[in-house]
Amino acid sequence: MSQKIGVVGAGTMGNGIAQVFAMKGFDVVLADVSDAALVKGMANINISLQRMAKKELIAEANIPGIVAHIRSTTKLADLAGCAVVVEAATENAEIKEKIFRELDAAVGETCVLASNTSSLSLTRIASWVSHPERVVGMHFMNPVPVMQLVEIIRALQTGDEAYQTVFHLTQGLGKTPVTVKDGAGFVSNRILMPMINEAAFALFENLATAEDIDTVMKLGMNHPIGPLALADLIGLDTCLSIMDILHREFRDSKYRACPLLVQLVQAGHLGRKSGKGFYSYN
Repeated sequence: MSQKIGVVGAGTMGNGIAQVFAMKGFDVVLADVSDAALVKGMANINISLQRMAKKELIAEANIPGIVAHIRSTTKLADLAGCAVVVEAATENAEIKEKIFRELDAAVGETCVLASNTSSLSLTRIASWVSHPERVVGMHFMNPVPVMQLVEIIRALQTGDEAYQTVFHLTQGLGKTPVTVKDGAGFVSNRILMPMINEAAFALFENLATAEDIDTVMKLGMNHPIGPLALADLIGLDTCLSIMDILHREFRDSKYRACPLLVQLVQAGHLGRKSGKGFYSYN
């Protein structure tokens, strides 16, 4: 592949996105604000690739070549020359605005700027750059190397060229693009997060234990993972942030975050990444 792809953010989503592009032969520039974040992100990519090799999904001998396709940097200016840049930073509007305004100055006018936002308005994001028609949503699912879905979100300003670019790029990654209109939470989190929130209410009201609530959904609804365990995987802070966005955007009390979810986040119990959430992890 001759196209160079930029990824901003080396966290869980960003390093996963960088990995899937590198596995398809793209040259990837992975950017983050600190060297420590980049070192951790690259380490997680290696762990993910080793895990895939053990499952015989890839050959272990191919791992060094895949990793060699990824170059890390702390300077957004190094993303100049990229055909597409995928922003995968923290789900915070102020942080994302700063990134997009810097990207607008750093990359060429033809570079497609995609955001992996899980709930923020793409129309708002597009308003932060001088050529808003090149902004589009590219919402990957976690864990990125495994999950097949990518939501493609068209902002009010998104042009056909940018849309077609990311749609076909998604197909080239071996994933399934689904196009949705710009609306808070899109389709995935508009449905998923209220379900997780309702499961938290069921626990908060002592209807059943966390294990039993998850078992009901796994065995009764054929879900591969229960909503509370899934919330721990996603991160309870992320779940709360999305619920707050849905509540603010729709002004509907049905999106009010469960008090237990709020308390857990306030306590720093964020799920797997902190070692404790609805469940405890070693």
